[in-house]
Amino acid sequence: MGPVSAPATGLRVDERWWPAHGSPADVPAIEAVPLAERGLPATTYELLRHAAALRDAGTDVGADRADLLVLPDAARWEEPEGISYAGLLADVHRVANALHRRGVRRTDAVTLLSPNCAELVPALLGAQLAGIAAPVNGGLAADHVARLVERSGSRVAVVASPELGPDPWATAGRLAADGLLDHVLVVRPTRPEGPAPELSLPGGATVTLLAAATAGEPADRFVGTPPAAGDLASLFHTGGTTGLPKLAAHTHANEVIDAWTVALDDDLADPAARVFAALPLFHVNALVVTLLAPMFRGQGAVWAGPLGYRDLDLYGCIWRLVERYDVGTMSAVPTVYAVLSQVPVDADLSRLRFAVVGAAVLPPAVRQAFEEHTGVPLLEGYGLTEDTCASLRSYTAVPRPGSVGHRLPYQRVRTVRTRDDGSRVDVAAGEQGTLLVAGPTVFPGYVVGRDADGPVLDHLGTVDDGWLDTGDLARIDAEGFVHLTGRAKDVIIRGGHNIDPVVVEDALLAHPGVAGAGAVGAPDEHAGEVPVAFVVLAPGAEATGTELVTWAADHVAERAAAPRRVTVVPDLPLTDVGKPSKLPLRAWATAAVLRDLLPAADVVAVDAVVEDGTVVAVVTAADPAAVVRVHAVLERLPVVARVEVAP
Repeated sequence: MGPVSAPATGLRVDERWWPAHGSPADVPAIEAVPLAERGLPATTYELLRHAAALRDAGTDVGADRADLLVLPDAARWEEPEGISYAGLLADVHRVANALHRRGVRRTDAVTLLSPNCAELVPALLGAQLAGIAAPVNGGLAADHVARLVERSGSRVAVVASPELGPDPWATAGRLAADGLLDHVLVVRPTRPEGPAPELSLPGGATVTLLAAATAGEPADRFVGTPPAAGDLASLFHTGGTTGLPKLAAHTHANEVIDAWTVALDDDLADPAARVFAALPLFHVNALVVTLLAPMFRGQGAVWAGPLGYRDLDLYGCIWRLVERYDVGTMSAVPTVYAVLSQVPVDADLSRLRFAVVGAAVLPPAVRQAFEEHTGVPLLEGYGLTEDTCASLRSYTAVPRPGSVGHRLPYQRVRTVRTRDDGSRVDVAAGEQGTLLVAGPTVFPGYVVGRDADGPVLDHLGTVDDGWLDTGDLARIDAEGFVHLTGRAKDVIIRGGHNIDPVVVEDALLAHPGVAGAGAVGAPDEHAGEVPVAFVVLAPGAEATGTELVTWAADHVAERAAAPRRVTVVPDLPLTDVGKPSKLPLRAWATAAVLRDLLPAADVVAVDAVVEDGTVVAVVTAADPAAVVRVHAVLERLPVVARVEVAP
């Protein structure tokens, strides 16, 4: 495209932003231009100003011209609240000024504790303009949220009203009673029905509706000092293996660069197409992929209601929604696409160029069912919070089923094995190793404290010489496509949601009869994997797996972490140096799932073994005809399997 002038902001857009990017072959040409010469916005605030100038639609627009459409809920999908990027910029100014008035400065975090709603988008971007946004999953247990708030140093929170989110509001009460908050700004549902409730919290925190707090603030400017590229923009909580909450920090440059490389996709070049957004804004994918990336081309987005993909009514209208609002792409986890492959197509999907899947392993059967049902390509991607969001992407023009994609421009990937002395050596193409990534989107560290200059950061051993250890096992083929083969780290990923196994283990260890516990992910055809646990009972104690499942459900910090199954075992496996070993537990869990799913008449034996760091299911089929039926079951699950025929 030729140069486009934006006099209102002084921004300038030209061909430096949009090199061809339709296949991996384009990446070297893109990287021939140094990233610093691309002239990208320095911050998310500058990116929003660019989008507002690019669209230039004014602040008051109807739904058909709105850049962002926010659904109240799926049942009212035809009644969205619409706002232009110019209107969003004005709202972000108001929010940032209201936060500034309440003492938020550049290195201060603002907790955001709310499901998605129209007010949450400007609240998040406004927090990034005035200070640092710290979105939190409102479904976490209150004490877990309290530790995250303490770690962030946040004294100001944006919280869902009880009519929008009863759990976040109850948690806010706990935070206020513990003296952790000074100010609470309350967001209401999109297009609320009825007057605002009378609200108060224990302790000395002020409670103000966000709409009231921002009503008198300047809409045309931020009264404080805008951020710079290297300033912190966000703190996202992420699963770890220590049982303690981890807050991964992102700079403005991290988020802008990652969003730009996502937007580079040639299939996203249609500025009239919208992105469908239904993941919660405490998930980094929602921010980078479905909010920031569309801004580069001035594209719009359709935001689902507060329940997102968990709103069952959404599946009854989603295809009509895609047609009505010109949705060009969408992003979800495998669980969602498994459901969508069963939803009758009752609308024109020709505008939907492709759908993106990530955050969990995609079973081949889910891909096949979705693509055959809809005719829409399903492209896998890969990323992690510590690399801001997206690291790898797939291409419609170069399909590689089973691969999670090729590296994004300006990022690097390699696979290594670790020697006995701790040093690393690269492995050859096609060989399995630990996946490392490097580049401008690698995070600056976890928050480990706070001093006079703001959050104190530390990579905690995850980054060495610029290379981030993803904790995943993979092989990189000769063309640079990455194929995941296992996970070296212990985190359980249920439907794209990270679960720290220590949360499950701590809940079980609180039972008076449990002496040891180990939690892992078991393969699941809908969620990718679900938490299960193995326990050792104390001498003389008696408890059944069923009893312990109930106990754990009552004691875990979040509902998603409740184990599907608890198995009592004599001992838990250990490594050669006496440390707990999770790989054998994963093998046991995999074998148990397959024994439940495979018809007894079709199999002689079902087992799972650990081979070169990967769990491999080993199934002995009763006869050649049974092999076909066994494979049909295995294809529904994210497992590596070997099927043999009984002699």
